[in-house]
Amino acid sequence: MSTKIKTAETAEAVKSAIAETNEAATKGFEKTLAVMKDGVEKATKGIESSQAKMKESVSKAMKTAEEMMAFSQGNIEAIMKSSQIFSAGLQDLSKHVAASSKAHIDESMATMKAISSVKSIKEAMDLQAHFVRTMMEKTVAETGKMTDASVKLTEQAIAPITARVTLAVEKFGKAA
Repeated sequence: MSTKIKTAETAEAVKSAIAETNEAATKGFEKTLAVMKDGVEKATKGIESSQAKMKESVSKAMKTAEEMMAFSQGNIEAIMKSSQIFSAGLQDLSKHVAASSKAHIDESMATMKAISSVKSIKEAMDLQAHFVRTMMEKTVAETGKMTDASVKLTEQAIAPITARVTLAVEKFGKAA
């Protein structure tokens, strides 16, 4: 065989090999581009999904923070209302104690005047016994009234706070 034929065959084989290599490279490049395009699309969708989830999480966190602030404001208002009720009630109780004490002092003075004008020791002892008995009865009655008023005041003063605790249990008990 001649060298020209061998060279022509070799050149033809090289051209064929180059064409096959180019075709394989082109197909490989196209596959790589398709894979990269698919990867970029998936990454973009992942980023968009992550951004949406983050936006939703931030929105929920902001809403929760706003709810907590509003709830805390309600708690402060309940404490202030409770304090106002308690202060007003204490003033009323103090006025009642002052009036009761004044009445006891007035009665004591009247009894002392009466005792100073008695004509016998027996009459003085009777007046003193009556005074002590009357004072004991009034003291027991006043103590009962003060106890009832104190219990009522406590119930009234704690009512706003109790309402907030009930609301907190209802509201946050559902979340848990």
